[in-house]
Amino acid sequence: MQDSSADHPCQTTAPWNRGKLIGPKPPLKAKEIWSIRVRLQVAHRIRDLALFNLALDSKLRACDLVALRVDDVALNGRVRSRATVMQRKTGRPVQFEITEQTREAVGRWLEKKDLHKGEPLFPSRVN
Repeated sequence: MQDSSADHPCQTTAPWNRGKLIGPKPPLKAKEIWSIRVRLQVAHRIRDLALFNLALDSKLRACDLVALRVDDVALNGRVRSRATVMQRKTGRPVQFEITEQTREAVGRWLEKKDLHKGEPLFPSRVN
């Protein structure tokens, strides 16, 4: 008969996370960010590029990012260089600078969807 691990109660198996890093993931490296941006540009995914760039610039949580309105980041059809948004979780204002690359991406997104003041910046794709 063959020995099995069930026959030996003292024998333990290795934990699933032995040798693996645990905890928060490390931030994206500059090369990885550049790679994602290039892939989104080549695929002509204007919405995703604007969303990705805004996420990097603002460091907002996803729930705050998708809740942005056009007037939070744009004034009279032009994307602002700075924006202030209230965080949903903490209730504190967060001020961030919008880089030139992000302004271009968000500007293209606004033009494509013809979004106006008061509308969600990233409307639902479902409806």
